[in-house]
Amino acid sequence: MVGIMAWASDIDQLHIEISGGFQLAMKIVIALFLFGIALDVRFDDLAYVLRRPWAIGVGLVAQFLVMPALTVLLTLALDVRGSVAIGMILVVCCPAGNLSNIFTYRARGDVALSISLTTASNVVALVITPIAVAFWTGLNGSADQLMRDVSIDPWQMVLEIALLIGLPFTAGLLVAWRFPGFAERARIYVEPGALVLLLLIVVGALAGQLQTFKDYAGVVAVAIILQNAISLLVGYGTGRGLRLPVPSVRAMTFELGVRNTGLSVVLALGFFRDLGGVVVVAALWGLWDSATGLVLSTWWRRRPVPAPEVEPVG
Repeated sequence: MVGIMAWASDIDQLHIEISGGFQLAMKIVIALFLFGIALDVRFDDLAYVLRRPWAIGVGLVAQFLVMPALTVLLTLALDVRGSVAIGMILVVCCPAGNLSNIFTYRARGDVALSISLTTASNVVALVITPIAVAFWTGLNGSADQLMRDVSIDPWQMVLEIALLIGLPFTAGLLVAWRFPGFAERARIYVEPGALVLLLLIVVGALAGQLQTFKDYAGVVAVAIILQNAISLLVGYGTGRGLRLPVPSVRAMTFELGVRNTGLSVVLALGFFRDLGGVVVVAALWGLWDSATGLVLSTWWRRRPVPAPEVEPVG
């Protein structure tokens, strides 16, 4: 029986073979998610950003600076393999996704703050994510060596992210602006429909690679659980540190703790298919991320929301 250390030493050479149809389906679902996020954007949300720029700014710094830095330290502390480190860094360098808005709503959180932060992080990610992945992986020796071996073209990643995020997001904003009535009706179906499709696609993909994920789940489980817990704690701590009201703290928690793992899976398959650890981390992170978000939002939903005692900072 293969031991866990043998699995760990082999995961960098693992090749994940996923059909082109699956990858296309994932991209379509991500586009639907981003389109749905844009349909939710209102002028009130933009005004929210102007009224509370400090909260939005600190949230973005925590997303793209604090969390990647803590992730690098975690990869070094756990001494994970290079491909696992790349996967962990890739996940936290991706923006927040539509699930953070859904969990915030379920938790009776500040949905306006959630949507504003999701919007801002996706806009920033168009440029920051490729740069951040290259920078932070360079601080982990084993990850940096693998990155040199795969010779990723950063401009190609920029183009991929621009198409996956920029195009559907811009389309959603235009539809919401020009056809608000249609956007209001479509939003009811786009978000849950995209979520159902994503779950079906992920389940189908896992079924096809079930043995692979079973073999390597033990190698990445501790890293994923700790990274997800740290992400949620950083989000909660950021909200509390800004002295935000309880609903806004809940929103900040999910914005930093729930990543767009669909995007990270697509990027992993597109650029790191020969580094199987990256794909395994991204896929299993998404499942664990969704599970913890669902549990936390359900728990918060059952707890009363006290009246705010302190005005939000910013």
